Amino acid sequence: QARLVESGGGLVQPGGSLTLSCAALGFAVDNYAIGWFRQAPGKDREEISCLSRRVAFITYADSVKGRFTVTRDNAKNRVFLQMNSLKPEDTGVYSCAADYIYDTNRCSVADLWGQGTRVTVSS
Repeated sequence: QARLVESGGGLVQPGGSLTLSCAALGFAVDNYAIGWFRQAPGKDREEISCLSRRVAFITYADSVKGRFTVTRDNAKNRVFLQMNSLKPEDTGVYSCAADYIYDTNRCSVADLWGQGTRVTVSS
Protein backbone atom coordinates (compact mmCIF):
# COMPACT_ATOMS: atom_id res chain seq x y z
CA GLN A 1 0.00 0.00 0.00
CA ALA A 2 1.54 3.27 -1.12
CA ARG A 3 1.69 6.11 1.35
CA LEU A 4 3.71 9.14 2.40
CA VAL A 5 4.77 10.07 5.91
CA GLU A 6 6.08 13.50 6.89
CA SER A 7 8.25 14.19 9.90
CA GLY A 8 10.55 16.83 11.32
CA GLY A 9 8.14 19.60 12.23
CA GLY A 10 8.35 21.54 15.44
CA LEU A 11 8.86 24.92 17.04
CA VAL A 12 11.64 27.17 15.79
CA GLN A 13 12.52 30.81 16.34
CA PRO A 14 12.48 33.33 13.50
CA GLY A 15 15.67 33.11 11.50
CA GLY A 16 16.18 29.50 12.44
CA SER A 17 16.28 26.37 10.32
CA LEU A 18 14.35 23.16 10.14
CA THR A 19 14.47 20.08 7.93
CA LEU A 20 11.38 18.11 7.01
CA SER A 21 11.36 14.58 5.69
CA CYS A 22 8.88 12.87 3.41
CA ALA A 23 9.21 9.10 3.47
CA ALA A 24 7.61 7.03 0.74
CA LEU A 25 6.34 3.54 1.39
CA GLY A 26 5.29 1.16 -1.34
CA PHE A 27 6.74 3.10 -4.27
CA ALA A 28 9.94 4.77 -5.41
CA VAL A 29 10.01 8.54 -5.01
CA ASP A 30 12.25 8.90 -8.03
CA ASN A 31 9.48 7.70 -10.33
CA TYR A 32 6.91 10.39 -9.54
CA ALA A 33 6.58 14.12 -9.19
CA ILE A 34 6.73 15.06 -5.50
CA GLY A 35 5.53 18.35 -4.12
CA TRP A 36 5.69 20.13 -0.80
CA PHE A 37 2.64 22.07 0.33
CA ARG A 38 1.75 24.09 3.36
CA GLN A 39 -1.41 25.46 4.87
CA ALA A 40 -1.56 28.18 7.46
CA PRO A 41 -4.59 28.57 9.73
CA GLY A 42 -7.40 30.25 7.84
CA LYS A 43 -5.54 30.21 4.53
CA ASP A 44 -5.60 28.10 1.40
CA ARG A 45 -3.06 25.41 0.84
CA GLU A 46 0.00 26.64 -1.00
CA GLU A 47 2.33 24.68 -3.24
CA ILE A 48 5.82 25.70 -2.18
CA SER A 49 7.95 23.34 -4.25
CA CYS A 50 7.81 20.61 -6.83
CA LEU A 51 10.30 18.02 -7.97
CA SER A 52 9.57 16.44 -11.29
CA ARG A 53 10.30 12.83 -12.05
CA ARG A 54 14.02 12.15 -11.78
CA VAL A 55 14.41 15.73 -10.52
CA ALA A 56 14.57 17.02 -14.07
CA PHE A 57 12.85 20.21 -12.90
CA ILE A 58 12.60 21.85 -9.48
CA THR A 59 10.34 24.79 -8.78
CA TYR A 60 9.80 26.96 -5.71
CA ALA A 61 7.13 29.40 -4.75
CA ASP A 62 8.28 33.01 -4.64
CA SER A 63 7.54 33.10 -0.94
CA VAL A 64 10.23 30.51 -0.18
CA LYS A 65 12.66 30.82 -3.07
CA GLY A 66 16.19 31.33 -1.85
CA ARG A 67 15.37 30.08 1.64
CA PHE A 68 14.04 26.56 1.11
CA THR A 69 15.80 23.71 -0.68
CA VAL A 70 14.32 20.38 -1.74
CA THR A 71 16.44 17.27 -2.17
CA ARG A 72 15.66 13.68 -3.03
CA ASP A 73 17.53 10.75 -1.51
CA ASN A 74 16.69 7.72 -3.60
CA ALA A 75 18.67 5.35 -1.37
CA LYS A 76 16.49 6.30 1.59
CA ASN A 77 13.42 6.75 -0.61
CA ARG A 78 12.81 10.15 0.96
CA VAL A 79 12.38 13.74 -0.11
CA PHE A 80 13.64 16.48 2.20
CA LEU A 81 12.74 20.10 2.64
CA GLN A 82 15.51 22.20 4.15
CA MET A 83 14.08 25.44 5.47
CA ASN A 84 16.35 28.33 6.38
CA SER A 85 15.77 31.89 7.54
CA LEU A 86 12.34 30.96 8.76
CA LYS A 87 9.73 33.65 9.26
CA PRO A 88 6.56 33.68 11.35
CA GLU A 89 4.52 33.57 8.14
CA ASP A 90 6.09 30.19 7.38
CA THR A 91 4.01 28.72 10.18
CA GLY A 92 1.62 26.02 9.05
CA VAL A 93 1.06 22.36 8.39
CA TYR A 94 3.48 21.05 5.80
CA SER A 95 2.58 18.09 3.62
CA CYS A 96 4.21 16.20 0.83
CA ALA A 97 2.25 14.75 -2.04
CA ALA A 98 2.91 12.67 -5.12
CA ASP A 99 1.35 12.60 -8.56
CA TYR A 100 0.98 8.88 -8.06
CA ILE A 101 -2.30 7.76 -9.61
CA TYR A 102 -2.51 10.22 -12.49
CA ASP A 103 1.25 9.98 -13.02
CA THR A 104 1.41 13.09 -15.17
CA ASN A 105 4.61 14.45 -13.60
CA ARG A 106 2.79 17.49 -12.20
CA CYS A 107 2.51 18.40 -8.53
CA SER A 108 -0.62 20.46 -9.14
CA VAL A 109 -2.65 17.26 -9.50
CA ALA A 110 -1.01 15.32 -6.68
CA ASP A 111 -3.29 12.57 -5.45
CA LEU A 112 -1.30 10.75 -2.77
CA TRP A 113 -0.87 12.80 0.39
CA GLY A 114 0.80 12.47 3.74
CA GLN A 115 -0.91 13.59 6.92
CA GLY A 116 1.34 16.59 7.40
CA THR A 117 3.72 17.88 10.03
CA ARG A 118 3.27 21.14 11.88
CA VAL A 119 5.86 23.90 11.74
CA THR A 120 5.60 26.83 14.12
CA VAL A 121 7.91 29.81 13.76
CA SER A 122 7.67 32.00 16.82
CA SER A 123 9.83 33.71 19.41
